[in-house]
Amino acid sequence: MLLSAGTSLVTADELALHLEPALEAITPDGMLAHIKVLASDEFEGRAPGTKGEELSVKYITDQFKQIGLKPGNPDGTYTQEVPLAGIRSEPAMSFITGDKTIDLKYPDDFVASSARLQSEIKIDNSNVVFVGYGVVAPEYGWDDYKNVDVHGKTLLMLIGDPPIPDPKDSSKLDEKMSDLIIHQTESAGYPYSVVRTSWGKENYEIDSPNKNMDAVGARSWIALDAAKKLLADCGQDYDALKKSAITKEFRPVTLKAKANIDIKQQLRSFKSHNVIGKLEGSDPKLRDEYVIYTAHWDHLGRHSELRGDQISNGAIDNASGVASVIELAAAFTKLNPPPKRSLLFMATTAEEAGLLGAKFYALHPLYPLEKTLADINIDTVNPWGKTRDIEDLSNNNSTLDDLLAAAAKGNGREMKPNSQPEKGGFYRADHFEFSKRGVPSLYTGGGTNFIGKPPQFGQQKKDDYTAHHYHQVSDEVDPNWDLSGAVQDIQLLFEVGYQVANGDKFPEWRPESEFKAKRESILRKDRTEN
Repeated sequence: MLLSAGTSLVTADELALHLEPALEAITPDGMLAHIKVLASDEFEGRAPGTKGEELSVKYITDQFKQIGLKPGNPDGTYTQEVPLAGIRSEPAMSFITGDKTIDLKYPDDFVASSARLQSEIKIDNSNVVFVGYGVVAPEYGWDDYKNVDVHGKTLLMLIGDPPIPDPKDSSKLDEKMSDLIIHQTESAGYPYSVVRTSWGKENYEIDSPNKNMDAVGARSWIALDAAKKLLADCGQDYDALKKSAITKEFRPVTLKAKANIDIKQQLRSFKSHNVIGKLEGSDPKLRDEYVIYTAHWDHLGRHSELRGDQISNGAIDNASGVASVIELAAAFTKLNPPPKRSLLFMATTAEEAGLLGAKFYALHPLYPLEKTLADINIDTVNPWGKTRDIEDLSNNNSTLDDLLAAAAKGNGREMKPNSQPEKGGFYRADHFEFSKRGVPSLYTGGGTNFIGKPPQFGQQKKDDYTAHHYHQVSDEVDPNWDLSGAVQDIQLLFEVGYQVANGDKFPEWRPESEFKAKRESILRKDRTEN
């Protein structure tokens, strides 16, 4: 079989021989060495704006330099400053139903914060409206608001997407609203304890010139039991409302309740950093086009209120992803010649606070997004051994999924579709910020069909990690890990990036993708200007 690589046609065997030194440079030992450093107690959980950030940025920068990457910022540095505000919140929440006041207990019943950078947020006597999943998706004839005026009201909504085929969540909330999300472990994909851990500390927002005053006033999660009790006190049944919310005919339900939310906030401003290295392309005509690999370096830091272990080391989430990006960068430097287009390797800040580092880059790109072919994002890897499959979490949104499927097949493996799209995983990682700006993106999860293991082994491992280690202090380096499966997956992502960097055309969104119009718009503008 003949494959296109560069300007000539080569056989699969010739291409494999060319890539072999690079693929062999990605090793379990190499990945583990990086994870051990980044997830060490010395790095204190890698919270933005702390000693952990200083150490993380220095380590990643030093690795990029040693590999031979050029500074990724055109200003000659390896970092992009990201203005952030640290926010420590003291929230209170209550509901009035008839002559009864329901005081929720923080953080057992709820967590709440605001993106607005002001010392206090007060919402008084706000009408409460249940809006199902809060979805507006015209391309599917779906609108959970039905032109109901929700200005100034508090919205109560379910987490995730309606459990229907291929839901697309493009919800846009009025800036004067507050919204409460009912946490359901099954739909969220993780227990409420994760919400408590993630929100019960200093949170972060981009420190924008307008201090984010255009953001929703308050956002909150409330525990399922607390939500059920509130609905019951309003004369509503949770199960009946949830059932009604999975149909296009659903209409918002105004509850017999008033919400009172008071959030006192302590604020600090600081500069955080994305870390970026660049491998310049070999083709003078194409080196000003780019493929980006991303992974977030940050995690949840230190929790001084805990007894015993206080450090959220974030070994899998996401020291493993950063280790993967470093290994990928080293692998690409083994190619002679390098790919035709340039490659960027970026470790982002503040993903755990809402994809903030990726969002800032997408809004203030160092290289034009119309010249950026793809973002390949890595957020956690499979640490339990080799698999026959790899899960595509990108919801088959673009032709990048075709490249992944072909690479998997060429290696005797199978690409499987997102097994739980209703949990909205595609919308919860850094690549989503690139997608919103039109850049095709790829995001994968580890497979579940483990070689030499019982059929349920893989899913059991995933479920155990989610229930007991995800966003917990126990996400640490485990001597029982087998990173050979992670290497398998990263090698596939290497092949995809290589094909894109040498391909004859840009990856494209599927015709039905909600991101396609944005991509076409920026490409059309680029053609007009040039």
